[in-house]
Amino acid sequence: MVILLKDSLVALVVVSAVALLFSCESNFKEVQRINSVAFSPSGEADNVDLKYTDSGKIKAILVSPKMLDYSNAKYPFTEFPKGIHVTLFDENQKKSFVDSDYAITYAKTDIIDLQGNVKITSSDGKLLQTEQLYYDQKNEWFFTEKHFKYTDEAGGYLEGPGVDFSKDFKVFNMQKSSGEVTKLE
Repeated sequence: MVILLKDSLVALVVVSAVALLFSCESNFKEVQRINSVAFSPSGEADNVDLKYTDSGKIKAILVSPKMLDYSNAKYPFTEFPKGIHVTLFDENQKKSFVDSDYAITYAKTDIIDLQGNVKITSSDGKLLQTEQLYYDQKNEWFFTEKHFKYTDEAGGYLEGPGVDFSKDFKVFNMQKSSGEVTKLE
């Protein structure tokens, strides 16, 4: 009788443990489902063509195959998973271009993170290339710790790890760079 009671108790514990494990599986799947729903975009757009204006003048045109809006997240952001092409207009309506394979803009910090084949081409022929570049919209300042190559309109170049510069390319700070400059301004 003691052995039978002991065997029954062991069997009861094993059955309870198995039931608990199976119930945890469905709870885990439910948690995964809730997390995926909570981090879904609140908006999605294909073939985006946005025009930014100020006082009736076009300041920028952003073109992207896909835009995902996560304004419902704790730290809202907009993602461009298939890249962007931006045309910027200065006060004289001269065009500069920004291209990247991927971009994300953070609403609370006004930081834009450009990634993959990042290129900035200015209206006067200057070109900056890197794999990742950040843009601080408040301060109108670009920066990266990645390797970069900057080529001016005369064919001179600078390259190295890390650079930060003003939106108009007039202030340029480099860390360890090398290159060939054909003229100094």
